[in-house]
Amino acid sequence: MDARALLLPSRRRLLILGGGLLATGLASCRSTDILPTGDDLATPHTDEALPMVNALRKKSSLPELTKGEPAEVAAVVQARRMAAAGKMAHLLSPNDSFLDRMKAGNVPLPAAENVAAGQDSVSRAVQAWIDSARHRENMLGSYTALGVAVAHNPSSGGRPYWAMVLSS
Repeated sequence: MDARALLLPSRRRLLILGGGLLATGLASCRSTDILPTGDDLATPHTDEALPMVNALRKKSSLPELTKGEPAEVAAVVQARRMAAAGKMAHLLSPNDSFLDRMKAGNVPLPAAENVAAGQDSVSRAVQAWIDSARHRENMLGSYTALGVAVAHNPSSGGRPYWAMVLSS
């Protein structure tokens, strides 16, 4: 009998066992467990953003949003991710998924996300989103909760990266 044929079942068992262990490890991992922990400084700004977003919604006769803890945590996570990457984007890697990030953070769905970079204050970030038709559409959507955060990474010039998460 060929020696490779004898090893094949053992290899399969190892692959199956290894795959199971990997899946178990990933299943227990939360997105906040794998955040970069270097020089990034992330700060929630939901309390400051809420009155501006609610004023916009009031003009359209929409109900006010409230501060959503999962939405705020998701905004902090996204702001940190962008600052660490030095890039403003919703998706920062080929395998990135907005839906997966929201589910991992227990953000009530449906949800939406606005991102911005470079604004030196929460009011300027919110105004940039108001001035953008697509971002304004998100803020006027059928959501009930809001989270806003900014992160800076001194090693990449300290540029502010903003994230807003709206959720149901």
